[in-house]
Amino acid sequence: MSEAPLVLTLALAEEDAERFDRVRREHFPAERNHLRAHVTLFHALPGAAHQDVLAEVTEAARRPPFEVSVSGIRLLGRGVAYGLESADLAALHRQLLTALGGLLGEQLTAQDRQRLSPHVTVQNKVAPDRARELYEQLAETFAPWSARAEGLALWRYLGGPWEHLQTVPFSG
Repeated sequence: MSEAPLVLTLALAEEDAERFDRVRREHFPAERNHLRAHVTLFHALPGAAHQDVLAEVTEAARRPPFEVSVSGIRLLGRGVAYGLESADLAALHRQLLTALGGLLGEQLTAQDRQRLSPHVTVQNKVAPDRARELYEQLAETFAPWSARAEGLALWRYLGGPWEHLQTVPFSG
């Protein structure tokens, strides 16, 4: 079993993921763009706990799909993201945080214990002026829309690229 950390993301409907991906492909530095656009829920779960984490993820996925509001553009300093809002997503994250915190205890990183601030990063690790330029460009024409959350995806972090392990669809 690999010790590489696990990443848990929200699985979006394909058309919503592709909408974010179009912006990401255009503005994310190509040499760093190893992934599709994604909503990270947990950044570094212990790889050795893969089966236990998957069991908790499977349990949490026993719920209906839900809508997530794409509510604005965020300037990240050296990047840009779309901000997301959803009471369902906040509740799901709290449920997972409680379950994984109980399971993993101190193995849960400080970053993963924080309150969720959901977003989709479409540009990162660029000069601040370049990030501000994209932020202003996207903010100028931004109109809120809804994306559909359809499940949870578990990945293994490989130091840049991620290995997809499993997507668990919502089944409520």
